[in-house]
Amino acid sequence: MAKVRVLVGTRKGAFVMTSDERRKDWKVEGPHFAGWEVYHMNGSPADPDRLYASQSRGWFGQVIQRSDDGGKTWQAVGNEFHYDGSVNTHKWYDNSDHPYEFARVWHLEPSLKDPDTVYAGVEDAALFKSTDGAKTWEELPGIRTQKSAASWAPKHWDVMRTDDAGEMWHEISGNLPTDFGFVIDVHSHEPDTVYVIPIKSDSDHFVPDGKLRVYRSRSGGNEWEALTKGLPQKDCYVNVLRDAMAVDSLDSCGVYFGTSGGQVYASADAGDTWNPIVRDLPSVLSVQVQTLE
Repeated sequence: MAKVRVLVGTRKGAFVMTSDERRKDWKVEGPHFAGWEVYHMNGSPADPDRLYASQSRGWFGQVIQRSDDGGKTWQAVGNEFHYDGSVNTHKWYDNSDHPYEFARVWHLEPSLKDPDTVYAGVEDAALFKSTDGAKTWEELPGIRTQKSAASWAPKHWDVMRTDDAGEMWHEISGNLPTDFGFVIDVHSHEPDTVYVIPIKSDSDHFVPDGKLRVYRSRSGGNEWEALTKGLPQKDCYVNVLRDAMAVDSLDSCGVYFGTSGGQVYASADAGDTWNPIVRDLPSVLSVQVQTLE
């Protein structure tokens, strides 16, 4: 029987949650790295027991952790991230020019084929690569040195779609209650089935109307339906961050997300119904899922 492993990073540690393919009863382990912010955890498709985690703390800085046994034990690995060549500026949140300076790793993406190869997306905006199991890192400078990079700035408005690998984009926000938000994911078997969780605005980082609703489009966007069964529809004012949703690859696609209130919800039927795996974790920063055969 297949199993599912959900990797959850929070503001006060990391948690590993496992279940069988029914995704009804869950075992929750953690917190790992208690007291540390864990921005992201991810597992290698080539070796599911190889996990990577990015932990950070204001006083102690950034640490990359690696597990070779599915999260039972961890070891600190390479943590030297240096920009390649001269460092220019980019646009800051207030549209001022800001020099590139490394702060933390936001996202870890292991190679599909090699468990020792992993990519790291970092603040400030850059991409790094390791080929030795995260012991050493080198920048892939193409993003930072791209001609228009100095004018880039964060944007969380509009749901966008491309059908030509990023050459052209068009908006598919359609009938969503707001076009602001962070998280988006795609059904593992249906490329036109998309999930988003709209947030009220760039100043009010919580769900609209006090209702926690996942929106699903089965047409590649524009036409959206609210999925609410099992989710709080009164007095709920949580946020869901950009890395805090994931889907599994079982035949009946599972969808998972975590909130700033510390809840992690799971749907074993592609979003039709939801149940909480846990309710009272620290604020959730990221959710990743592994399907284990």
